[in-house]
Amino acid sequence: MSEADDGADTLDGIVARFRRRAEAFGATVAAVSPDRWADPSPCAEWTARDVVGHVVDMHQAVLKPVGRALSPAPSVDDDPLAAFLAARADVESMLADPEVAGRPVDTPMGRATAAGHVDAVVSTDMVLHRWDLARATGQDDTIDPAEVERLWPTMSTMPEMMRTPEAFGPGIVVFGPVVPVPGDAPLQDRLLGAAGRDPHFTPR
Repeated sequence: MSEADDGADTLDGIVARFRRRAEAFGATVAAVSPDRWADPSPCAEWTARDVVGHVVDMHQAVLKPVGRALSPAPSVDDDPLAAFLAARADVESMLADPEVAGRPVDTPMGRATAAGHVDAVVSTDMVLHRWDLARATGQDDTIDPAEVERLWPTMSTMPEMMRTPEAFGPGIVVFGPVVPVPGDAPLQDRLLGAAGRDPHFTPR
């Protein structure tokens, strides 16, 4: 079993994946040089700071179906790391309650448990957006190969609605158009292309 599987899709596995991915994302946020927060990211029209803002917003998005919200915290504009760590703590608190984590909720992709919604949305988001943030700010942007293998089947067969602007609501774009990548390119590059990212993007 690869590290990215973490015990399949049990609650314990979902929690372990979330924590590992949050640790990696948080470490990347912490390592951003102060002069690089305004640098462009691989996500069109987003700066490095915007990437963190989106990830924090996605923490709110997975809390909302169970009637929870983000706790008061510094804004991403004032302190990106503090904003992320507070949002992470709120989601971990929800996952720590088995009754709430196992509650069925309505999501744009259908019914799921609250924990499953976390796993499919913000947990997966942190893998890809850690690459976005690392690439935008000149850090090591290597994705754990086990994560690449785990995400590839889903990303490579993504339904077109996931790329349709506003399919999930006003102003929401989940993934951009596929970026063509050679078939013999490293799997990480093919994953990024399937997720609408140019593996060769440079911010400066």
